[in-house]
Amino acid sequence: MLIINIKGLVGVHPKEKISLRGNEMANLPVLENAWLLLEDGLIKDFGLMSEIPSSILHLPSSINAKGKFVFPSWCDSHTHIVFAAPREEEFVMKIEGKTYEDIAAAGGGILNSAKKLEQATEDELFKRASLRLADMIKQGTGAVEIKSGYGLTVESELKMLRVIRRLKEAFPIPIKATLLAAHAYPLAYKENHKGYINLIIAQLLPLVAKENLADYIDVFCEKGFFSIAETDEILSAAAKYGLKPKIHANQLSISGGVQIGVKHNAISVDHLEETDNEVLSTLAHNETIATLLPSCSFYLDIPFANARGLINNSAKVAIATDYNPGSTPSGNMNFVVSLACIKLKMLPEEAINAATLNGAAAMELSNQMGSIAIGKKANLFITRAMPSLAFLPYSFGQSQIETVILNGEIYNG
Repeated sequence: MLIINIKGLVGVHPKEKISLRGNEMANLPVLENAWLLLEDGLIKDFGLMSEIPSSILHLPSSINAKGKFVFPSWCDSHTHIVFAAPREEEFVMKIEGKTYEDIAAAGGGILNSAKKLEQATEDELFKRASLRLADMIKQGTGAVEIKSGYGLTVESELKMLRVIRRLKEAFPIPIKATLLAAHAYPLAYKENHKGYINLIIAQLLPLVAKENLADYIDVFCEKGFFSIAETDEILSAAAKYGLKPKIHANQLSISGGVQIGVKHNAISVDHLEETDNEVLSTLAHNETIATLLPSCSFYLDIPFANARGLINNSAKVAIATDYNPGSTPSGNMNFVVSLACIKLKMLPEEAINAATLNGAAAMELSNQMGSIAIGKKANLFITRAMPSLAFLPYSFGQSQIETVILNGEIYNG
């Protein structure tokens, strides 16, 4: 496939550049009036239209992208899209003034999803998650991480992870699986935290490893959920099975989750709606990526993460949807990029880099995804005709995506 007359080929980073930090994030190389050749599912070559080889100029499978931009696919590195049912009744409770904690105390929240998931079959969960994932792909997402965490029993957590494995087999994009059994304490263990942690460590982790069901381990390190010491214990146990950490940290309070994540060489620490100077200094010049979830802040009406502080302290910043039924019922990365600009005060270039190359890095996929480079996977999207790069985040709520390309082929799923 040949794409010609591209107004702007976005994210033409050197192939050896696998993540960006601090001031680097404002650098988004765009090749103007360009062509792009895709072959065998990969990016074969690209360049300026004024220098296009005559041997490929008239390929029959060419697309004329005059006036349009070509982006690398969005890389959504934090989602919870395997769930049994939405929770719109809690949406109404929020409107009435109930807090996240109030809803959880009333039997809502994560435990509500766990109860519904326990009653759903694997086939039902797969079918529902497939619809969500197909929608995300049509909105430009070309790689995704999916967490368990609505099971909270050995059987239900395994069921979720098996659904994620089926999604990996059924969809033409890279998918990473994360074990998030430490999402909340089930009612049976409400007063027996040690017992539930022992269940995760002694029973669940060996079974997950035996079936090779997860790439990562996650813990909700937060007041009222899992303490620093409990998080430390779970991460240490998971490391013996080769599961690298991706931590829920500082969503509702300064929890210490960032520091314990960095101690365990976490791939990313996610949320960070609450940030202090110690968090900023911990992530400064560190390899652990700060993954920010602005649509969660938007939906819950909680503080937005301090993206400018992180960037100014030379941290690596990614953005993701947090798609889940309770706090972010949307998988639209375009809206996340807009929110990153509007609410996190990130430049369009910074937000796009955070949603592509750094999002890929937060899934250890940036050697094959997240930028336009020869040899990388040909997961891309072509916009409508746009006046500028900034028009995409500027026009929030409108889709500017016209064509989705996965593995070098137009996706019509």
